[in-house]
Amino acid sequence: MSVPFTVEQVDKSRVSRRRATFFTLVFLLTTLASWFMADLLWRGPSNYADLPVLVLFAILFANIATGFCTAVLGLYVINRGDSARITRSIEGEPLSQLPLGSTAIIMPVFNEDPSRIFEGLRVIYRSLEETGRLDDFDFFILSDSNDPNRWIQEEVAWAELCKQLNGFGRIFYRKRRVAINKKSGNVADFLRRWGSSYRYMVVLDADSIMTGESIVQLVAMMERNPTVGILQTAPRIVNGITPFSRIQQFASRLYGPMFLSGLNYWHQGESNFWGHNAVIRVAPFMEHAALPELPGAEPFGGRILSHDFVEAALMRKAGWKVWLAYDIEGTFEEGPPTLIDSAKRDRRWCQGNLQHSWLLFARGFHPINRFHLLMGIMGYVGSPLWLLFMLICTLHRFNTVQHAADAADAGPHYTMIFDYAVPMPEALALFILTMVLIFLPKVLSLGLVLKHGRSGAYGGPFRLIISTVLEVIASALLAPINMMFHAKFVAYILLGQGVSWVTQQRKASDDPDWREAIITHYGQTLFGLVWGASTYIIAPSFFWWLSPVLLGLVLSAPLSILLSRASLGRRTREIGLFLTPDETEPAKELTLLDRHLAECYKQMQPIRELRRDYGLMQAILDPYVNAVHVSLLRQRRPGSYSVRRYFVELRRKLLADGPDRLSTREKMALLLDPESMNWLHEQLWKQPPEKLSPWWRLAMRQYNVLTATPVTALYR
Repeated sequence: MSVPFTVEQVDKSRVSRRRATFFTLVFLLTTLASWFMADLLWRGPSNYADLPVLVLFAILFANIATGFCTAVLGLYVINRGDSARITRSIEGEPLSQLPLGSTAIIMPVFNEDPSRIFEGLRVIYRSLEETGRLDDFDFFILSDSNDPNRWIQEEVAWAELCKQLNGFGRIFYRKRRVAINKKSGNVADFLRRWGSSYRYMVVLDADSIMTGESIVQLVAMMERNPTVGILQTAPRIVNGITPFSRIQQFASRLYGPMFLSGLNYWHQGESNFWGHNAVIRVAPFMEHAALPELPGAEPFGGRILSHDFVEAALMRKAGWKVWLAYDIEGTFEEGPPTLIDSAKRDRRWCQGNLQHSWLLFARGFHPINRFHLLMGIMGYVGSPLWLLFMLICTLHRFNTVQHAADAADAGPHYTMIFDYAVPMPEALALFILTMVLIFLPKVLSLGLVLKHGRSGAYGGPFRLIISTVLEVIASALLAPINMMFHAKFVAYILLGQGVSWVTQQRKASDDPDWREAIITHYGQTLFGLVWGASTYIIAPSFFWWLSPVLLGLVLSAPLSILLSRASLGRRTREIGLFLTPDETEPAKELTLLDRHLAECYKQMQPIRELRRDYGLMQAILDPYVNAVHVSLLRQRRPGSYSVRRYFVELRRKLLADGPDRLSTREKMALLLDPESMNWLHEQLWKQPPEKLSPWWRLAMRQYNVLTATPVTALYR
């Protein structure tokens, strides 16, 4: 009987050769391009700006070369196969025979749509149930929601889900009183309370979906490979509605396989953790992955916002391996619906990644983990560097008119680069090399799909090619906009401005906010107009080289609005553009999720006057909701006289004046106090109508209407 493959069998010398190949290719390409650039610069009049331009170019080109080499090695892997895959450790084995261990599936949430949270959880639960391996898994919803409505909706939805799935004792809900350290603190709180009861935990985001088969396979891979501490999947982006989100999910699905194969080629046991859709070995994670408090105050100091890269580095430092299960099916997530929502998310990630600069030279980190941290930093610092590079080139140098005249006199074999007359072959070679590194991976990814006969899953060869061309145009226009966003974020952080943790917007709209778009993009538009006009006047030849960048900036606001329209996104799907296999051949779990959510959103909704405080109304007025809520609260000892008096005044104010007269903080205080919730429920039904505010009288009339449709069905 053959011994199953484990990652321990991967030859270390082979891994070293792979990394040597990768970094050598990056070095050679960067050296070649830098040599071309140096030759171009030094043919013109020498000046003090030559060296900064060359250094910036080398740094930025190395970043591009890293992505290109990853893609090329991924193409090699796809065509030749890769034996060093962690999925080989369970290849060909039936689910019923795979070894498992006790596993917690945790989902930290913060003011998310309760219907999406719990219908997603329902789909995952049912899918695991169908595998016959449900007994090894428990589910935890870990809430940090500070919106009273969301909190009550989560509790009601949890109770209903448990009733419908017979999940009491297997599906748990916890609402933290104090949201310390946001998501990472929420996970740490879970580990302190329940971590010792589980061997593994699967971490999900509120928008994550994983099939039962993929979860079982992941846990089995951890069982087969006892030196692996974190196993990360490559979730596919799904459920895009707007053109922006559909373009992102199309690009991820088309280009992703080649890049992911390349990442695994040189990452091996020093891969990365992306914070969700991953399985973690609990005991070593608790022992070694506690996040350090950075020196100083935010934004560079304090708590670490981007925790995942650091946790992977800490686990590897302790001797545990981190692998990427890039070829496992059945793992999904959703992306931001608009460009502005994407930028808001990037603002938080930017601060978190820049904090990693403290850790680049931390003692004991593996060199590959240091490289991951550096690339994460460069993902944002690269934007201001690109901007600086182009501005230097724009301002570079005096005597522009004379140089232009000299170039014209030089004849047809010369062109203008940075306002110098330079030989056409060298300039053209550098331009072609840069374009190859940027666009060839996209062309190769398209060719792979066509070669393997998978174009039908993307709408057919013609629609696939048209979608790819449109994606390239869109990405070219969006690149300078994102560059300006990231440059602004980096500048704010360097100036000491931190970021607050906000709810991520996931819903699309047919009526985008023009006001928000103009306020967000007017600076980019103005900058593009001034930059373009001054460049056209001073250096017309360079203006045309800059025109793709300038076009994206000038059109940023209308482009943002256009790509945010849900109706236009639905239209592109109807005509077969930006289709992905996850739409044309969807997993059963995605189809069920869509159907369940459609049913939820058809349910009767509260009238507009009650909508703002509907959760508070339920928790006080409805006996069932009140009982569920109070049962989940921690019983507290009676406070001091002043504390009791404070709550008495809040209760009376709420009933007499209505919830509009209370702040969110006061509403949360009442919801956290079991005695107040019991008193309010009892008194609301006892008080004569004239002693209640008009809001409560309306709420009671509406409640009598809604009892025909159970209140809890609103959040199924």
